[in-house]
Amino acid sequence: MFGMTQNPAAAYAQIGVDTMIQSADPHRLIVMLFEGARTAISMARLHMEHNEIPEKGAAISQAIDIINNGLLVSLDIENGGELAERLAALYEYISQRLLWANLKNNVAALDEANQLLGELQSAWVMIARRLNHRPPQREPWRLNGSISPLSI
Repeated sequence: MFGMTQNPAAAYAQIGVDTMIQSADPHRLIVMLFEGARTAISMARLHMEHNEIPEKGAAISQAIDIINNGLLVSLDIENGGELAERLAALYEYISQRLLWANLKNNVAALDEANQLLGELQSAWVMIARRLNHRPPQREPWRLNGSISPLSI
């Protein structure tokens, strides 16, 4: 039967992720990107420790893809100004550290990338808490119904 997966648990988990993505606001989607990148880095670390080279490379590639095609492209450099530029430079640095970790089997570079992403993720979580504690009419960072973290 086409469309069926070999692993029912994985299919069920994917449905849960798909549902979260479809119902998430833009802010939550960014947090989910951080979570995905950090999970991929953690998996890469485990694969590195077990000398599972192809799996390590795939996990690092996944983390880089999330950073470059999720977090980096979501920045609004034109309206975000210096903050957006600094975040872009940081995302590029993290991607470079992940490439280095992959090439040299460098656990320290993986850990550095994971720590940097963790600090950024924590900041986004704190923003979410602020968003949840303010009345809707007092949210100047909402533009056209979407949340712009670069204007906070």
